[in-house]
Amino acid sequence: MPTPDAILIGYTLLIVTVSFVNLIPLDYWWIRIWDFPHLQLTVLAALGLVAWGWFGNQYFNDWLVMVPIGLLATLCYQAWLIYPFTPIHKRQVIRRTNPGPSDRDNTVRLLISNVFMDNTEFGKVRELVDQYKPDVAMFLETNQRWQDELKSIEADYPYQILHPLENTYGLLLYSKLPMKHHELRHLIQDDIPSVYVQFELPSGIPVHFYGVHPMPPSPTEHYRSTERDAELVLVGREARKQSEPVIVAGDLNDVAWSHTTRLFQRISGLLDPRIGRGLFNTFHASYPPLRWPLDHVFVSCHFQLQDIERLPNVGSDHFPMFIELTYVPDAERPVIEKPQPEGNDLDEAQETVEEAK
Repeated sequence: MPTPDAILIGYTLLIVTVSFVNLIPLDYWWIRIWDFPHLQLTVLAALGLVAWGWFGNQYFNDWLVMVPIGLLATLCYQAWLIYPFTPIHKRQVIRRTNPGPSDRDNTVRLLISNVFMDNTEFGKVRELVDQYKPDVAMFLETNQRWQDELKSIEADYPYQILHPLENTYGLLLYSKLPMKHHELRHLIQDDIPSVYVQFELPSGIPVHFYGVHPMPPSPTEHYRSTERDAELVLVGREARKQSEPVIVAGDLNDVAWSHTTRLFQRISGLLDPRIGRGLFNTFHASYPPLRWPLDHVFVSCHFQLQDIERLPNVGSDHFPMFIELTYVPDAERPVIEKPQPEGNDLDEAQETVEEAK
């Protein structure tokens, strides 16, 4: 076999294997980590097809026939995963195109930022708050130094949940909206906090907010994804029970197209504002070729979208996210089909929680 043919076959086997290995229903990090780079694998598969057309045996002799078949199958699979986050897909969250006089009192502006605990660009974060003037700002990976550096914004945000930690899972939440109820939770792991808050919009409408930052599966963090997946399941099941508006936001340490995140949507019934708009890749801020969407905002069907942006880098490995949402009363909004559990989703969710606990 000529050397170029052997290289193409080996390359194809590698790309196909790492593209589909995430379909194995095991939670080990070395499997789940391949949920992330599907954009990059799409490019690599396309490059492989170009190389086959340039160097390969055009007569499909011997094993070389597997090169275009395998790479085309990979591209189809990647396209199926990524297609919902392109402008040609129907949008899940409708844009607010006919604002009314009540919109101002029914709108919430939310800023989410994983600041990277060792980052010292404190001024950039404060500038973002000054520029975008969010009603609610949540900062993740915050320690005591970050809390001290953000004291200057506290006067504008009288409602706060401040839980700095030195383990990269600290959380600081600042709000202009009154908190009618709030809880600092440790749903699965004792050192991984999350928050549940019932905000009140100026109109008096309550909004149930869940802020999360579960631990990712990785060789430096956790050997499996079960704890992350279980935390998302617990939040999703609780969110679905709410009859009032819901927002779930944070660094989920998972990508938008993964089985876990799609399961979360079906369990929670929440909508993804990125669907039909774009990926809004937030990680890794310093390496453009290695980016994927890790920071998320999911909303109930009560909301329509005013704005969604990936904000400039603040010195972190994550870009911040900003979203502006308007609550629309039932009588004024069209009927929207919520995601629903499929097949054995509920059994899988329960098994995940039981295994994690």
